[in-house]
Amino acid sequence: MTAINSIIVASIVLSAMMMAAWAVQIPTRQSGWADCFWSFAIGIGGLIVTLFTLGEGPDERRWLVAAMVGFWSMRLGFHILARTAGATYEDPRYADLRREWGKRFQPRLFLFLQIQALCGVGLVVTVYAAAHHPGPAFAITDWIGLALLLASVAGEGIADRQLRAFAADRSNHGKVCDTGLWAWSRHPNYFFEWLGWVAYPIIAISPLDGLGAGGWWQGWLSLIGPLLMYWLLVHVSGIPPLEAHMLKSRGDAFKAYMARTSAFFPLPPRKN
Repeated sequence: MTAINSIIVASIVLSAMMMAAWAVQIPTRQSGWADCFWSFAIGIGGLIVTLFTLGEGPDERRWLVAAMVGFWSMRLGFHILARTAGATYEDPRYADLRREWGKRFQPRLFLFLQIQALCGVGLVVTVYAAAHHPGPAFAITDWIGLALLLASVAGEGIADRQLRAFAADRSNHGKVCDTGLWAWSRHPNYFFEWLGWVAYPIIAISPLDGLGAGGWWQGWLSLIGPLLMYWLLVHVSGIPPLEAHMLKSRGDAFKAYMARTSAFFPLPPRKN
């Protein structure tokens, strides 16, 4: 397939999978399934544009990037699957939307999930730009990108385990997790999720590339991923609704945590 055709196919897959996520949440009343479907959809879309698309880059780089996006998708998708399948209550972000939207929840959620699918197309384009970057395979930038992706997945996994361990301790009921990575960032899982998308511009953009016809200008499209994820996580569907819920449920304890802890980028805790 050509690049345009493969991106169109990936877009259709994303839209269809988010329709499926919307359908699943109706009988289960667990809208958190949307995040699970979205994670797997990005992985499938990434494989389509890396392995089934005609491009200029070497096969080795296409397989490397395919492995990266596939590994990320499986790790995050199965993590959310296990969390959602075992949950006794709906994800607080979606539960708040259910209350806020009332009788219009279902049609508005359908549109909301299709917007998520559209955002996913931007991430798929990011993967395409890295996978088809021309030049010799296994350059130093390939290894740096791979190392960064692996570090981000490991960091997110550590943050998730620390949060689960904190929540599992009954003595912490009603408290705010502020240990380990959570002492340095209020959302270390979001930070590492964003960091993983920085890996693709490292692979896609070479200092020798230009913006004109003489260089791999498509590589600059890889910046869509980290820019889009930062915007979504920090300003739209990540931190704002989650922290609004935490302020309601934890009150002054969370306000104190906000005062001493960086919102996104890990930084040493501030002294109150």
